[in-house]
Amino acid sequence: MKPLHLLILLCLIMVIVTIGLAIYIRNVVSYGLPSLEQLENPKTNLATRILSSDGVLLDHFFIDRRINMTYDSIPKDFINALTATEDKKFFSHWGVHAGRIINAFAKRFIYGDREGASTITMQLSRNLFLNQDITFERKIREAFISIKIEQTYTKEEILEMYTNTVNYGRGAYGIQVAAQTFFDKLPSELTTAECALLVAMLKAPSNYDPIKHPEKALRRRNLVLKLMYDQGYLTGSQHAEARKEAVNVFLTDKTGKRKRIHLGSQSAPHFVEMIRQDLSRDNSFREYDLYRDGLIIHTTLNSKIQQYVNEAVEEHLKELQASFNKRWNWNRNKKLLDELLLKAVHDNAEYNSADAKEKPKVQARLLKSKNFIDSVKNITSTIQIGLVVIDPANGAILAMVGASPKFMRENPSAKYSLNHARQISRQPGSAYKPMIYAMALNNGYTPESKVECGPFSFKTETGELWEPSGTGNCESGEMTSLTDALRLSINTVSARLVTSITNPTDVVNLSRRMGISTPLQAVPAISLGAGGDVEPLELTSAYGSFVYDGIHIPPYYLNVIEDKNGTVIKQKPRFVNMKKAMEPEIARQMTYMLERVVNAGTASRAIRSVFTDVDAAGKTGTTNDAADAWFVGYTPQLVAGVWLGFDDKRITFDVLGSEGYGGRSAAPIWGKLMAKIYADQSLSYREKTFTYKKTLDSVQEFSLPYPLTKLQKEKIKVMMVPFQASPSQPSGNQVILPDLPTRRID
Repeated sequence: MKPLHLLILLCLIMVIVTIGLAIYIRNVVSYGLPSLEQLENPKTNLATRILSSDGVLLDHFFIDRRINMTYDSIPKDFINALTATEDKKFFSHWGVHAGRIINAFAKRFIYGDREGASTITMQLSRNLFLNQDITFERKIREAFISIKIEQTYTKEEILEMYTNTVNYGRGAYGIQVAAQTFFDKLPSELTTAECALLVAMLKAPSNYDPIKHPEKALRRRNLVLKLMYDQGYLTGSQHAEARKEAVNVFLTDKTGKRKRIHLGSQSAPHFVEMIRQDLSRDNSFREYDLYRDGLIIHTTLNSKIQQYVNEAVEEHLKELQASFNKRWNWNRNKKLLDELLLKAVHDNAEYNSADAKEKPKVQARLLKSKNFIDSVKNITSTIQIGLVVIDPANGAILAMVGASPKFMRENPSAKYSLNHARQISRQPGSAYKPMIYAMALNNGYTPESKVECGPFSFKTETGELWEPSGTGNCESGEMTSLTDALRLSINTVSARLVTSITNPTDVVNLSRRMGISTPLQAVPAISLGAGGDVEPLELTSAYGSFVYDGIHIPPYYLNVIEDKNGTVIKQKPRFVNMKKAMEPEIARQMTYMLERVVNAGTASRAIRSVFTDVDAAGKTGTTNDAADAWFVGYTPQLVAGVWLGFDDKRITFDVLGSEGYGGRSAAPIWGKLMAKIYADQSLSYREKTFTYKKTLDSVQEFSLPYPLTKLQKEKIKVMMVPFQASPSQPSGNQVILPDLPTRRID
């Protein structure tokens, strides 16, 4: 072939190859490349943060646990470690380092080494827009995107995006989350050695995990420190000092034992889950993604109060559970156990995924499995708890416990389980009686009015004879004051009140005004707390009406929600939905009476043995067979409610005798948590005296809850109605109203 013909042939081949390569790049490589708009607005999954009212991080909602930081707030040592290790020429190349790529290919071809050739920009393009597949097409796309990124952003912006998107392992994306996860620090608090360790983990987060592989992590960290020294980022003394620093990560406690890493809230898991569920159902919130938009949710919860609540619950339930376990006997409850086991089988994932033919085999195997049987016994006999602390002046939920700490520890997904503070309804027993007594006061009685406390019978509308038990050892015809009747929780007195002095319908209506929304039956048995089930949260909130001069303010838990830029997108209503539940003097007289329960009644031993310096009022409650144990009470500034029981109502505290009553099982938790809260001088709870004790005819100026304080202040005359004993009542079952004016609430 002539030279000219050969040259023409070669040129033709080159043209064909060039055209083919161009078509290949256009149709294959460029497919899926980000647009300019996508490059200018890269989308990353940012975790939503849930914060307490005092700024403590409670939890995240996330797909990738990631929180962005600005370049200026990233430690200089981290930037130096990153560029020294991952991309020495970062500040001089244009996105692709040709020499590094050629060198990597050469080493791979000659020695078989797989040395990384990607620049920081190429790694960023992969993290933002590509998958992790190792293919020729992806590498070409990576180079193209990197060049575009370099044309769109400054070097500092590229480093900022990279630092905020890279994975450090254990679900931590971005330096801020990584610093919190591994060192419990802000990035600004990291040492040089800690910055080097985080950079060391980037090569392979699992392989260089300082918890799983501390020695490998140390060697890699020291290599990063050497590279920083070689490139002049560290002096000799700084390098030597950093190398001496041990790998002390947050996941190792003082004894050197590994601690379990918690990616979710362990302080208030059900409180956080309540927020997630409510916002997920909120139609007005649909335009935001809780898991990707990097929202900041400011809540009402106080982290210190939550801590004290958790401590009090843990301390008491540990003892109570041990006592219950000693006395509860499954052999005496074999029928119940069989039913519980069968239910557990039908709820079992393996059983439900099996086909119809396999189900009987799976069931038979599970029912013979000791581990399965023991697990069912353990879960069903675990004492559950619902507890909430509220600020009655504004309705803010300050703390919440939704399940047994033991149950939470033993079940990784327990935060998604039943919230016993908000999602259960149980009979309140005698904890409901204050509503009965409040209506009696509304109808003209006083705390010292006398009522017969002996045996009592009542013929219902259906003609049935109702004879409540619980006379408090009163003989027929014996009289007692309302205060003493409530203090000793005498059932026959509350029964007389609801059938003679007031009526069930008025009591239910009062309950509605006090914030109880669950269905209640207007029947005589409501006098014993058997007129319907209530939630611990709503019963606790109802007691807040007594603290706040008869005004009920609904509970709430969200203060503000901000987007990732700090713009407020949702906040609590400007005007709270306050309701007048009762007259101020009635609320204060109820406080006088309920204080006697704490000082000399059914809750006195449990509470006053640990909590003595602050006025406290409240009421115990125990239902039939001690299936539920309650104590709801308040101080001048806080109201808290405690419910204890079991998920299956057939398992009860009855085996504990009086130890299972509300005054001995629930009230001690209340006393312990209040003692801890009031002992903390950093908390602003200084008021120790109830309002009713203040000078008669005094005038107190106070602010209505925020934001009403910005609009107006009202002076309200706070006068305690003098206690006047009503004329003695004649003996018999019918209580005669005293000659006092009757007040009705509109």
